[in-house]
Amino acid sequence: MTPENANTPLSTVTPAPAKARTAWQNPWFFIVLAALLLAAWQWFETRQQLSAVQESLSLRLAEASAGDQESRGAQKQLLEQVEALQAKLGAVEGKLTEFQGRSDTLQTLYQDITRSREEATLLEVEQAITLAGQQLQLTGNVPIALLALQTADARLARLDRPQYLPLRKALAKDLASLNALPFVDVPGISLRLEQLVIGIDKLPLAAYGRPVEKAESRKFVETLPWWQRTGSEIWQEVKGLVRIQRFDSEEPVLLAPGQGFFLRENIKLRLLNARLALLSRDQSTFRSELKVSQEWLARHFVADDKAVQAAQASLRQIVASEINLDLPSLNDSQSALRTLRNGKEKR
Repeated sequence: MTPENANTPLSTVTPAPAKARTAWQNPWFFIVLAALLLAAWQWFETRQQLSAVQESLSLRLAEASAGDQESRGAQKQLLEQVEALQAKLGAVEGKLTEFQGRSDTLQTLYQDITRSREEATLLEVEQAITLAGQQLQLTGNVPIALLALQTADARLARLDRPQYLPLRKALAKDLASLNALPFVDVPGISLRLEQLVIGIDKLPLAAYGRPVEKAESRKFVETLPWWQRTGSEIWQEVKGLVRIQRFDSEEPVLLAPGQGFFLRENIKLRLLNARLALLSRDQSTFRSELKVSQEWLARHFVADDKAVQAAQASLRQIVASEINLDLPSLNDSQSALRTLRNGKEKR
């Protein structure tokens, strides 16, 4: 120790430890220390978070890269599918165009067929109306004319077109006119005349008649002895060589054996002429031929025979039949058909 230090009092030597204790007891020291520690911890925590974020980012980048590759693959596959679909679509469009062309062709063909069918139907209708008019004018056959007009109306009904309504109205009017006519049984009368023609050969002629042998005389002869019966039969044969006949009425026309055939044939011709007049609706010829046939039956055939009487009764009934009718014309139907034809030709 120096003399300075030796002469220094005790109170001047102890102040240094007091300053040191004051520094440790200063609160700022702890604050600074806490701040440093907090900064170190935050740095460490941030470092860890940055590492985690980096790892997460790396994983996400890897996943994004993998997803990008997958998306590229999917996009490539999608592009391939799109190209395939475009190729198929082109093929479908080609087929659609071909189908449309065929459809147009089929439509044109269908229209041609429909037009041809319509023309054929109109031709059938025209033929039916013409046939009905011919039947009415030539033969007066009302049933055939009715059937022809009904057939024409049925053909038009199948077409179901409004432009055919005037023709159908005209047909309906003509059908009503024909249905209003009285019925004439032409087939029935014709069959009765045919039966008369067939039965003419079986009718007995008056010129070839013989006396009817009485049944009482026949029975009396059978009761006689054989020698008298034999003599009676010989006598009957001898008497048969000569015939004596009395005519209280007008004497029938004598006919040679071969003339009977021609008489029957002439009556048949008369009946057939009456049948033709019936079909042609010739009332005068029909009745005149039948009356001549009646006169010949009454003059040349046995009047008391049942077959002759039946033939005469049948002829009287046939003569009373009215076959001449006031038949309507088909001018309305024919005019409507001509109008329809002219309209189609103008188109």
